[in-house]
Amino acid sequence: MRLKNVPGAREAVAASPFVIQEPEKARGRWAEIFGNPNPIFIEVGMGKGKFITELALAHPERNYIGIERYSSVLLRALQKRELIPQDMPNLYYLCIDAQDMPEIFAPGEVSHIYLNFSDPWPKDRHAKRRLPSRQFLERYDRILAEDGKVEFKTDNRGLFDFALEEYQAAGWTLEACTFDLHHDPVMNEGNVMTEYEEKFSAQGNPIHKMIISRERAGIH
Repeated sequence: MRLKNVPGAREAVAASPFVIQEPEKARGRWAEIFGNPNPIFIEVGMGKGKFITELALAHPERNYIGIERYSSVLLRALQKRELIPQDMPNLYYLCIDAQDMPEIFAPGEVSHIYLNFSDPWPKDRHAKRRLPSRQFLERYDRILAEDGKVEFKTDNRGLFDFALEEYQAAGWTLEACTFDLHHDPVMNEGNVMTEYEEKFSAQGNPIHKMIISRERAGIH
């Protein structure tokens, strides 16, 4: 995906108190960073931050980390956060590539991972770059708690079908699934929409969602 470069974005991200710099040094120490042992929830590819900000405000008993690879996009989330009057000590951001997550989080350090409207990487040769791919599931497996879960939402049916194949190939367990989230009263309860979700839903696109866990045979 080609993104417009925003002058000064990298410098602003590097100077923000809300962005953890050199996050590999926090590996195994995230409870210390947050100042509490609360469970950690991560959004990978958080975009402009609407989803994770709403969750952090609604759940002060949880710690949240938004991961965004592009500084120009993360800058927008930082600008939005500065407009929020109340303090949010339970939300930090990382400007990293998601493939580096095992170097930043220790085994079992993460409770939950959200993947929302991820880049579909449509070419077959790029399949391993897709966030619900078995390659990324292996990375999530290395940092999730034993009862950890991954939630994936998208309006891209091809990517969703791919994700359904990948979780099985990786040996994960499907806990819930819908091909039309906003018309599923059970799975839609408490749903927080992202910017993309609002846009695509308004266009009439059904939203697909799956929840998978790493509780495989032999792991308890």
